[in-house]
Amino acid sequence: MRRMSSTVELTPPVSRRDHQQGPTSAPVTLVEYGDYECPYCGMAYPIVKEVQRRMKNQMRFVFRNFPLVQVHPHAMSAAEAAEAAGAQGKFWEMHDTLYEHQRALEGSDLVFYAVSLGLDRERFIRELTSHAYLEHIREDILGGVDSGVEGTPTFFINGARYRASYDLESLLTAVELAAVS
Repeated sequence: MRRMSSTVELTPPVSRRDHQQGPTSAPVTLVEYGDYECPYCGMAYPIVKEVQRRMKNQMRFVFRNFPLVQVHPHAMSAAEAAEAAGAQGKFWEMHDTLYEHQRALEGSDLVFYAVSLGLDRERFIRELTSHAYLEHIREDILGGVDSGVEGTPTFFINGARYRASYDLESLLTAVELAAVS
């Protein structure tokens, strides 16, 4: 049985199993534990995109699933949809679509997004209904719990928990400082 940890270090460290944007050699890695139905994650989404835009190749962004199923009934299926899209090479396109359409995360919406992104519809549906990526999502959740994640969004900068505000100025400043440290 796993126990809650009070650590503020990212566990496990970023690896090939993670969804990543930006060069692995970047001086800064920003990790987000997020939930596609969480309104706070929805507010953080354009901020993270802007930080990515401004940091260019100086930052790698990693997203890990942390669906809060007790309060967000569509969070797990949305995470599964992102993972299923990722298996067809379209994780980030689905990630963006889910955040841009946070209020429409029913099963039919997810299939519509998959088709719109050019995914194999039958494969996508098969993988969603069989919960093919549930173990990957559970690993993200357990890693989050081990890292002290209690809610979403939760950010880590170069493996250390970021606890300040995630407004653009604050997050960008923290990332910029990490890039020169």
